[in-house]
Amino acid sequence: MPIIGAIIVPHPPIIIPTVGRGQEREVQDTIDAYRAAAQQTAAWEPEVLIVTTPHLVMYADYFHISPGKGTSGDMSAFGASQTRLTVEYDMELQEEIIRQAENAGIRAGTLGEKDPSLDHGGFLPLYFLQDAGVDCPILRIGLSGFSPLEHYRLGQCIARAVETLGRRAVFVASGDLSHKLKDDGPYGYAPEGPVFDRRVTQAMADGDFLKFLTMDAGLCERAAECGLRSFQIMAGALDGLAVSPALLSYEGTFGVGYGVAVFTVTGPDENRRFAQQCEELEHARLAERKAAEDPWVKLARLSLETYVRTGKQLDTLPDGLPGEMTGRAAGAFVSLHAHGQLRGCIGTTGPTTNSVAWEIVQNAVSACSRDPRFAPVRANELNSLEYSVDVLGEPEDISSPAELDIKRYGVIVSCGGRRGLLLPDLEGVDTIEQQIDIARQKGGISSREQYTLERFEVVRHT
Repeated sequence: MPIIGAIIVPHPPIIIPTVGRGQEREVQDTIDAYRAAAQQTAAWEPEVLIVTTPHLVMYADYFHISPGKGTSGDMSAFGASQTRLTVEYDMELQEEIIRQAENAGIRAGTLGEKDPSLDHGGFLPLYFLQDAGVDCPILRIGLSGFSPLEHYRLGQCIARAVETLGRRAVFVASGDLSHKLKDDGPYGYAPEGPVFDRRVTQAMADGDFLKFLTMDAGLCERAAECGLRSFQIMAGALDGLAVSPALLSYEGTFGVGYGVAVFTVTGPDENRRFAQQCEELEHARLAERKAAEDPWVKLARLSLETYVRTGKQLDTLPDGLPGEMTGRAAGAFVSLHAHGQLRGCIGTTGPTTNSVAWEIVQNAVSACSRDPRFAPVRANELNSLEYSVDVLGEPEDISSPAELDIKRYGVIVSCGGRRGLLLPDLEGVDTIEQQIDIARQKGGISSREQYTLERFEVVRHT
């Protein structure tokens, strides 16, 4: 088998005694489960450990693999510099994974390292594994801004590389769960936190890796999860393999979810090839959403797709548009999402054309080609895009943040000729203070400057 087993483990520094100084006893179930997972790993007698960690350098469009012959690290950032580890990298496997990724069209490699030392997401599992007697080279791989399927496909590349070189490999997926389980936790509480943790730990218990790929992106963001993409790579590494799953423990004592699970490979299983299943579900979801688009969104899609495919902007409007699109002028924003992530958003705070329809045509082109945060949209991305169109009402001056409501009103922050705008009801914007701060920063306005506020309502079309 290319991978002989896998474990999912968290990385709270507090469970190391020199860091916890007694507090670690409050999550003793996690520690006991961690030791059991480490002992099982030792029993598999691996020749290499594949360690994925959310705390390695992460890029939006690149998987970073730690370069060199090896590294070391300690817990000095957590007050325990005496607790130190040194590891050796499997450089031959490193090169083979990069080769397999290149063949699969996945951007991965050893470029862009910012800190060669062992991050705590890698340190914690290796601390317990070395204590259990596991003494073999490792590979340390980071996460990315790519889609769940791309993380899964990287896992498939890892498995092919392991098989090509004939290694006995164990996959170690490091990752905490939700960071928003308690009001008094370090990150506060969100109702999505416990929901996310229940769903992901059930997937661990059942060995249902398809659920790792199909978690709602909005739920994940609001839950402030940490390790899901690590688990997605692991799922890809176990593609086509039957596993015996065991969820050893789950705790959320400190407001952050810690799950420990072990997956013993028991043989091949063609029914456990989840990439195709995920693609079929996503295609069906996108087709259903596209069929339900209203005229505002249909026009944004037509404008964008025409521009991407031909390089030219629409010069005539389609027939049959509602009069409120053609007979009224207003500002509008066009937002694009792909795989649950923002892919572009450009708009106008007031009308710059003679109708909402032409405003949408213009801003759809800008959203796909002129948003400085993103590369221009390519033709092969068109089928994965989701659109929303926000038509703005007239802004009105307000004298206090108390007159805002993040669900109902967008905000405009102004200082001299600088302006920053933020739409209402956005994922990850939970307070009025956040809404104002983000809009202020978008306008290049310092918190020390005097600024004025306006609010506006929108009609959102999806």
